[in-house]
Amino acid sequence: MRIGELAERTETPARSLRYYEQQGLIEPRREPNGYRVYDDYLIDRVTQIRGLIDSGIPTRIIKQILPCLDKPRTVVVSDADPALLELLAQQRDRMTARITCLTRNRDAIDSYMQAVREAIPH
Repeated sequence: MRIGELAERTETPARSLRYYEQQGLIEPRREPNGYRVYDDYLIDRVTQIRGLIDSGIPTRIIKQILPCLDKPRTVVVSDADPALLELLAQQRDRMTARITCLTRNRDAIDSYMQAVREAIPH
């Protein structure tokens, strides 16, 4: 697929997709005419990248995390650093807190929806 289709399917601006490519987060194939071709697996990859970015994780760290999302996993640590480990722990804890908040909000919406259903005359 071309960049426009990937942008549409992932609701990600083409400019962001080009940035992800520059950062080494995604890698399209090239046709003989030089056009980029984005494989279907990149739909999930872009969604994962966006989720990590939305969580506040910088792209330089996302690049290191991405192999952990592949199946089979191919994790290779080339620059083990205690500061990086601390940063990742902080990001993980922020994500956990956000998940807890989102879960609580989702449950509140579910409760409200149930109350509305019960209030609708049958």
